[in-house]
Amino acid sequence: MDNFVLIAIAILVGYTLQKFKIFAKETPLILNQFIIYVSLPAVILMQVPKLTFSFDILIPTIIAWLVMGISALIVIFISKLLKWSNEVTGSLMLVAILTNSSIMGIPIINAYLGEEALPYVLIYDQLGTFIALATYGTFVTAYYSTKSSINSRVIIQKVLTFPPFLSLIFALCFLGVEFNPLITNVLSNFAATLVPVALVAVGLQLQFKVPKDEILPLSIALIIKLIFAPIIAYIVCYSFGWLNLAGITSIFEAAMAPMITAGAIASIAGLAPRLSTAIVGYGIIFSFLTTAILYKIIG
Repeated sequence: MDNFVLIAIAILVGYTLQKFKIFAKETPLILNQFIIYVSLPAVILMQVPKLTFSFDILIPTIIAWLVMGISALIVIFISKLLKWSNEVTGSLMLVAILTNSSIMGIPIINAYLGEEALPYVLIYDQLGTFIALATYGTFVTAYYSTKSSINSRVIIQKVLTFPPFLSLIFALCFLGVEFNPLITNVLSNFAATLVPVALVAVGLQLQFKVPKDEILPLSIALIIKLIFAPIIAYIVCYSFGWLNLAGITSIFEAAMAPMITAGAIASIAGLAPRLSTAIVGYGIIFSFLTTAILYKIIG
């Protein structure tokens, strides 16, 4: 309950700051940069070495890519069926596919499954969601928008220089190693900033306005992201006998709200900006209910 109170209050604080325009417009960007360069690497370095080398490490990565791939095919099918524009299709190919695996995933999964699930959250996030954002996200943006072009060299450079990804590679070299208490204490203090800072940043970016003609794609996007995605993850885990902590964590990750960064990218690229931000905003709110139901079913 303490975790959920923190989540609710932090998001409300951010949303209130946004409405009263207390902070500068670039504040969410600055907070997200702090998370990327400081908080998230600290969490990764503190949590990932706790894993033991086994096939379980691969489960979150496999689930992440299968869920994203199948969800993308569903979006393409529905888009052709309903004859959506490139802008709407491109929007859903980003925000209905890419999950909020760290900013929302870490506090929510920690609340439901405990701290021992966090290493699998980080694997799902870095080897699944982040690489998908850098590769798949770039391709989708370029394909559905005339404002950018695909550059494989830039994609590879983004992946290899992304601080959390570098932290993950470094942390994987220390599986089973216990750091010096001084190092652990420093990492712990920096890691503790992730949840409150990230959730305030979420509140600062929440948007809910959507035109009537975009209600249908918004609804379909939320159904795919919050309902179909965890069902796909569960079917895969059940089929392969992966209903252990790694598998259940992956199912919860699949059920997280749409990625805020994906919504921002869609907006910048001109892919139905109002629709994209509304999907993210409503997705965050509804995800509290859908993840609670999910926990009741498989928790």
